[in-house]
Amino acid sequence: MFESRCGVCCNSCDRKEQVNCKGCLEMKLPFWGGECKVKACCEEKTLDHCGVCPEFPCEMLSTMGVDQGFDPEPKLRQCRIWSEENR
Repeated sequence: MFESRCGVCCNSCDRKEQVNCKGCLEMKLPFWGGECKVKACCEEKTLDHCGVCPEFPCEMLSTMGVDQGFDPEPKLRQCRIWSEENR
């Protein structure tokens, strides 16, 4: 069962309660109040998560958060896992 559009495992996120995040599946806008382009892209394409997109892994997802020091590989790996679970 997928928990986010981008591969973040929201149910095990340490920051979820601190920032009052309900997860992108339950929120119109991300907890920071701006737009998440990955979330918007999935929802425009009516996809559950990036792992089921024919363009996966795209540049947008592969570079998401890199400029802030985050490694995209765990999210990409999780999207692959969710994609396999749906087959």
